[in-house]
Amino acid sequence: MKSRIPLILLACGSFNPITNMHMRLFELARDHLHQTVLPELKLLCGADFLETFKTPNLWKEEHITEVVEKFGLVCVSRAGSDPAQHIKESEFLSKFQHNIFLVKEWIQNEISATQIRYALRRGLSVKYLIPDSVIAYIAHHNIYTEESERKNEGDLLQPLKLHSTPVNPLND
Repeated sequence: MKSRIPLILLACGSFNPITNMHMRLFELARDHLHQTVLPELKLLCGADFLETFKTPNLWKEEHITEVVEKFGLVCVSRAGSDPAQHIKESEFLSKFQHNIFLVKEWIQNEISATQIRYALRRGLSVKYLIPDSVIAYIAHHNIYTEESERKNEGDLLQPLKLHSTPVNPLND
C-alpha cells in the first residue's frame, strides 16, 4: 500500500444541513491531492461556493488572496457549475490559478442542502440523502419545519449581518 502524506482540508460552506455530498467533497479532494501534489493545508469548497467570491460585500479581497495564495484551494465540480470558466473570467482568481485545484466529481449527484430544507419543511423523507444522525438532530431540535422557518424569516447569518450594505444570503 502506498504511503499517504498527511493532509488537512478546511471546508467552507453552510452545510445547512450537511448532506452525503458534503462529506463526499473530502473523499474526492483527498484522492485528487494524494495523486497530484504534496498536500498541506487547503481550503475545500464546491464549485458553487467558488462563485461566491464575486458576490459584492461578501468577501474581502485580501482574505481571498491570503487563503488562495498562501494555502491553495481545492474546488470540487458540481453539475451546472463551471469552476474553470469562472476562474478564467475572474482577473483576480486567474492570478492564482496555479494554486487552485479543480476536482471532477465523476458520479453526478444533485443533492442540494436547499432542496433538503425544502423537503423537510414539507414533511417529506430525506432518508439516504443525509446521515441518519443529522436526521435525528433535525427532528430533536425541530428545525427546517414550516414553523421554525416562519420564526426565523428575515434573519441573516451572523457573518452577513456585519456588512453595511444588503447581501443576499447564500442558499447552500
